[in-house]
Amino acid sequence: MNIANMTGLEMMQAVARGDLPHPNMASTIPMKFISVEKGVAIFEATADDRHINPLGGVHGGFAATVMDSVTGCAVHSMLDVGVGYGTIDLNVKMLKAVPKDTPLKAEGRVISMSNSLGVSQGKLIDESGKVYAYASATCMIMRPRAS
Repeated sequence: MNIANMTGLEMMQAVARGDLPHPNMASTIPMKFISVEKGVAIFEATADDRHINPLGGVHGGFAATVMDSVTGCAVHSMLDVGVGYGTIDLNVKMLKAVPKDTPLKAEGRVISMSNSLGVSQGKLIDESGKVYAYASATCMIMRPRAS
């Protein structure tokens, strides 16, 4: 399977199916795809002992990393073959303390796409719909240079 010939959506669907490996970050911050479609990415993420801060709670970087990943993947799902992206702005609001050892759902959705920027929003929720974090992200779209 050659990722150089895949759209962003095709690449992420291959990861979700297990045809391609999850990125290494998905081991550091346990995340896995639940679903991905054009403009929408949904993950499951679970904080564990590796993510505990000195005060005994889950470090805020856990939610920030999950939000960066899911909002970025929502933008990535919109991109054509050979087009990349990078997060240039991420704003995360921590609304509640993230629980340890509890699977949470991260949802990312594109709200605006232009030729040069993708804007998405995300939330980290539990099974009852309680929101733990909310995010907005802006991604720079990197297109191949014409020869």
